[in-house]
Amino acid sequence: MGVDTIVQTFTNALVLGSIYAMVAVGLAIAFGVMQMANFAHGELFMAGSYVVFTLYALVGIPFLIAVILAFPIVAAIGMAFERLIFRPTRGNVLAGFMATAGAGFILQVLVGQQWGVGLMRSIQTPYPGSTEILGAAISYQRLLIFPATVVMVSGLWYFLTRVKHGKALRACAQDPEAAVLQGISLNKMTSLAMLLSGGFAGVGGALMAPIIPVTPYMGHTFAVTAFIIVIVGGMASIEGAVIAAFILGFIHTIVTTMYDSVTATMVGVFFMALVLIVKPTGLMGRVKV
Repeated sequence: MGVDTIVQTFTNALVLGSIYAMVAVGLAIAFGVMQMANFAHGELFMAGSYVVFTLYALVGIPFLIAVILAFPIVAAIGMAFERLIFRPTRGNVLAGFMATAGAGFILQVLVGQQWGVGLMRSIQTPYPGSTEILGAAISYQRLLIFPATVVMVSGLWYFLTRVKHGKALRACAQDPEAAVLQGISLNKMTSLAMLLSGGFAGVGGALMAPIIPVTPYMGHTFAVTAFIIVIVGGMASIEGAVIAAFILGFIHTIVTTMYDSVTATMVGVFFMALVLIVKPTGLMGRVKV
C-alpha cells in the first residue's frame, strides 16, 4: 500500500467517522434525556439532505446557507416528534418504538410523493476540484466535513457544560426526578434534546447531500450504524459516541479498502460484540450527557 493510498484511506476514514459522529451524537442526546430510542433518526438525516436539495439545487441558495438552515428545519421536525410521539408515550418503550418506526415510514412516503420514489437525486458539488496531499487527491467537498463536525461537537460541549439550559439538560439525563424537584421542566428538556438531535442529524445529511445519492431511504444505513455506535460508546455518552464513531469509521474504511464493504460490515459487528463482551456498558460506561 503506497503513501498516497494510505493518505486517501485516512482522509476517507476521517470523513466517514465525522458523519457517523454527527448522527450518533444526536441519537445519544435524545436517548440520554428521554430513555427512548428514536427509530426515525435516519429519516431526520434524510430530511437534511432534501433541505439542501431543495434550497441549494432547486432554489439556488448558497450551499453553506442551506446547510445552516438544515439545522433549524430538521430540528423543528425533531421537536414535533417529541411533542406528538415521545411525550404521549413517555415511559412506554414499546409504544415509542412503534410510533417512531411508523413516523419514519410516513416521512419516507411524504418525501417519495413529493420528489419521487426510486429516483436518486444527484446534487452538483458546490466546491469542485481537489487538493493533493502526498500524492492523494482529496476533494474540497470532503475536506469541509471534518472541520464542520469539530465546530458542531465543540459547540455542543460548550452548551452542555457552560450554558444554563445545557446544564439543565445534563441534569435531566442524570436524574430526571431530582431535576424536576429543582424546578427544571422535563417537557422543555425533552423538547430541547430532540431539537439538538434533529439538528445534528439534519446537518449530517446536508453535508453528505453532494457526496451520496439523495433518496427517501438513504437514512436507513446511517441510522443502523448510529445505533451500533451509541451501544459501543455507551448509552447516552456523548464522548463514547464520538470515540466509537471514529473507530468504526476507520475500521469500515480500512477494511473496505483492503477487502470489500461486506467484510467491513462483518468486522464492525465483530468489534461491537467484542466491546460488549469485554465491557457490557460500552467504551465509556454509562456516562450521561
